[in-house]
Amino acid sequence: MPLVVCPTCDEDEDLDGRDVDGTIEITCGGCGTVWARDLTPRCDICGRTDLRDALQAILDKSRGTQLSIQGMKVVWLCPDCDAEKLRRWLDSNVPLPPDDLPVDPR
Repeated sequence: MPLVVCPTCDEDEDLDGRDVDGTIEITCGGCGTVWARDLTPRCDICGRTDLRDALQAILDKSRGTQLSIQGMKVVWLCPDCDAEKLRRWLDSNVPLPPDDLPVDPR
């Protein structure tokens, strides 16, 4: 699913963005529409905009088969669609595990 889509013609590739006074202004190369990009996080499933941020661990192999946290990334959780993950984050305040592990399935 593309992050940015033209609201007029649904183009998602021929787009050009530039910073105009702290706002990203996007121009569609297909139809010429110009709009300010909305940076509000939105749930892909239900469309809610009151998402909560949480940290998710980024794991990688460090030695042999040992996995180590290499970094963190911010993920946005929907109170409806991601209720279980959000509850785990709020209860523990420990970074969420990654969606996929960097290991060879056998």
